[in-house]
Amino acid sequence: MRLARYEDGVRKSFGIVTEDGIIDLADRLGVPDLDTLIAERQLDRAREHAGDSPDVHAYRLLKPLVRPSKCFCVSYNYLGYGPAPAAPSIRREPAGLFQRTPDSFVGTDEAILRPPESAEFDYEGELVLVIGRPGRRIPRALAMDYVAGYMLANDGSVRDWTRHGGLNVIQGKNFWRSGSLGPWLTTRAAVGDGPFQLTTRVNGELRQQISTAEMLVPFDELIAQVSTFTPLEAGDIILTGTPPGTGQSFDPPRWLGPGDIVEVEGSDLGVLRNTVADEGTPRG
Repeated sequence: MRLARYEDGVRKSFGIVTEDGIIDLADRLGVPDLDTLIAERQLDRAREHAGDSPDVHAYRLLKPLVRPSKCFCVSYNYLGYGPAPAAPSIRREPAGLFQRTPDSFVGTDEAILRPPESAEFDYEGELVLVIGRPGRRIPRALAMDYVAGYMLANDGSVRDWTRHGGLNVIQGKNFWRSGSLGPWLTTRAAVGDGPFQLTTRVNGELRQQISTAEMLVPFDELIAQVSTFTPLEAGDIILTGTPPGTGQSFDPPRWLGPGDIVEVEGSDLGVLRNTVADEGTPRG
């Protein structure tokens, strides 16, 4: 089941995405948005309407979740990207962890913005875990039962700002509307636990391609680790890391510029597509 927020020229709502249109769920379930559906753990109620006829045929998809309360991002979770661990088979925690703000993301087919403060704008294709129920110190053996589903992300990065303060990457990861999420939330019940094939293209050129089976720290271990230091809530998200092939890895680097099109694709998860635009004049 693919769940998405959308607008159709009349209102913003959410529902089940099908080949023929969207089955609206707001009126059927009396729930205002997808964030609330997940927070109230009503995926089973939504699934009861998966066979209904679509209500909406002309629409624009929006960012699936409006404001996840916590958004964690994992660094260096594939060999070949970032510093390689001496013994990857025994690494028991993410090599790096940081947070992004909700307004640093847009949805599919929206422009991601290159800020005027830097020309070193880069892409990172990633798979996203969406937490479906609250938990603290979640055992690894039970961790996947806390997953509502998956999304795709472009963890857009302003590279020179990620180097401010040495290892402090937060500034370069939180520029307004510099990343994206979408195109929809695919439920775990529909696609299982992977592995998923993850692909990133820039202007149609293949830049990143890998299986999530090659993660150094897999989904269940990430959930166990993060929930150790903070309670996870329904609707929280975890970006699970990007593979080799980002723009900074080329010599010379291949930064994104206005008009570039970045596509992040996941097997059974759709395609997240964004065009790059300049944000404009700095505010002062």
